[in-house]
Amino acid sequence: MPHPPARPIPFAVLTSSDSVARGSRDDAGGQAVADAMTALGHQCIDRHVASDDIDPLTRKLHQWADDPRIELVLTTGGTGLGPRDVTPEATARVISYEIPGIADAMRTETLAKTRMAMLSRAMAGVCNRTLIINLPGSPKGVAECIEVIGDVLPHAVEVIAGADRGKHPN
Repeated sequence: MPHPPARPIPFAVLTSSDSVARGSRDDAGGQAVADAMTALGHQCIDRHVASDDIDPLTRKLHQWADDPRIELVLTTGGTGLGPRDVTPEATARVISYEIPGIADAMRTETLAKTRMAMLSRAMAGVCNRTLIINLPGSPKGVAECIEVIGDVLPHAVEVIAGADRGKHPN
């Protein structure tokens, strides 16, 4: 059992899925994110489901990045190769700077479990001192990726919260 973090990270989960937004499928990816993060001792502040459309995703990312209660946003879904997989594009629109090592580590570590990991277009970056990370849509992929990054999240959030924003391009 992992030790709880010194300070729980307040986070939000954004699910990008047409079928979940229509109500024809349960939000298994979003639930997997919430479950994995709360198991690590973090606090889910909000969850939202949006269709696979760039504008609603961008609006919600901006809204949460402007919310001082939320330090981390984890998205699930929309990181593949399909024409409606636009979560990385929405993320790119809102972040001030990218943190490529997070997505690189997730792809590298999960590649040993599934060759499909190399097809992920997930990204990570910062908007208004809020860390945003794209995760896959499958519960299994979510669990594997959070296992890879979970131990660095407290440090990343702490550094971002105290970072001098003037040092990074807007």
